[in-house]
Amino acid sequence: MGCNVSPKAIAYGEDGCHFCRMTIVDKIHAAEIVTQKGKVYKFDATECMIHFMGDFDTSEIALYLSNNYMEPEVLIDATQATFLISENIPSPMGAFLSAFKDKTDAEKVQKEKKGTLYSWSSLLEHFNH
Repeated sequence: MGCNVSPKAIAYGEDGCHFCRMTIVDKIHAAEIVTQKGKVYKFDATECMIHFMGDFDTSEIALYLSNNYMEPEVLIDATQATFLISENIPSPMGAFLSAFKDKTDAEKVQKEKKGTLYSWSSLLEHFNH
């Protein structure tokens, strides 16, 4: 039997965050990791996923996923996303971090809500300082 390396739908209001243990209720900030063996870890915010990575062998991770700010509940490839940290958009754990599938959407929201844009790699650097 093969391992299924694919996202699993988050049961909002039921699933708990693998990092902080809070119930996942926010449909625009949740995140998910899928390992090479198909194990899924769910998070109430992208910042929880990033903090979890510090205690995990990241070579085992197949997929990093974040909710798309523009399409609640839709998981996107976090490594290809554009991220916005804006104090005008609260996220569950207080990092004010939102993910966007399209950079142009992120830039439009940034114009309105202010803040700083990040790629996946620059976001990881930001959190590791």
